[in-house]
Amino acid sequence: MTSYKELGLVNTRDMFAKAVKGGYAVPAYNFNNMEQLQAIIMACVETKSPVILQVSKGARDYANINLLRNMARGATEYAHELGYDIPIVLHLDHGDSFETCKECIDNGFSSVMIDGSHFSYEENVAITKKVVEYAHKFDVTVEGELGVLAGIEDEVSAEKSSYTRPEEVIDFVSKTGVDSLAISIGTSHGANKFTPAQCTRNEDGILIPPPLRFDILAEIEKKLPGFPIVLHGSSSVPQEFVKMINEHGGKLKDNVGIPEEQLRQAAKSAVCKINIDSDGRLAMTGTIRRILDEKPEIFDPRGYLKPAREALKEMYMHKNKDVLGSAGKA
Repeated sequence: MTSYKELGLVNTRDMFAKAVKGGYAVPAYNFNNMEQLQAIIMACVETKSPVILQVSKGARDYANINLLRNMARGATEYAHELGYDIPIVLHLDHGDSFETCKECIDNGFSSVMIDGSHFSYEENVAITKKVVEYAHKFDVTVEGELGVLAGIEDEVSAEKSSYTRPEEVIDFVSKTGVDSLAISIGTSHGANKFTPAQCTRNEDGILIPPPLRFDILAEIEKKLPGFPIVLHGSSSVPQEFVKMINEHGGKLKDNVGIPEEQLRQAAKSAVCKINIDSDGRLAMTGTIRRILDEKPEIFDPRGYLKPAREALKEMYMHKNKDVLGSAGKA
């Protein structure tokens, strides 16, 4: 068994307490490869932001859990080399079973999410409690979920969303002992979060999605004052990268994300962790497509991965400074 403390990582307990008190959200960025990880660490060191490195089931299948664990160790050493020891969490995103969570805890993850939202309420409580009891033996923090987000991202898929019911949150948290709670207030997974029929158009013809349910968030905050709340599916789907992809051979359409001003509003409340994955995919894919289209003679992967890494870094710096408010909080 490998303890996350051996890797130079931290859990989310103090990180979230500071975020709730400080009115900002810690970025939770998904990664699958070295370039994504480099961009995350460079952006967060440069902005002096704490960060959560998220690993989905798809990432574990793609990159191997042993490699991911050692990449996280390398991330802490890389941050130190860059000149600032930011707090870094290695987090399992959407763990689907006790066994998956246990495997990650045993392999150096400092935080895990058990997603029992697709079970009945009673089953969700039972499996979440089981994960918490095991994780807390090793000082690993646990994120649970109430409510269902629509959309598709890796193996996470749901056709319809169901908002978190505020009347359930006290019972769920007290029975399970979770350290943070992911809720559903209108965000969704993937790049295709909303159909045009669900949106309105502003005077410039830009699609505007329905607003997040801040009333539900406020009710949850009243019932669980100071408790760490998490938002999944919070990519904003930058239109410049959607356009870049389509102008260089891609076929994306009707991609609408969560407006950044709404995420900033959420980050000023009890929301202390905001998950962002699709935006990173769009930035990398758009840049790679542009480079290969404009310079077809390139065959060295570094020729297109380096600018893609830089685009990703710049976008994450913007998120930390202007959206999440985490810059300077490390």
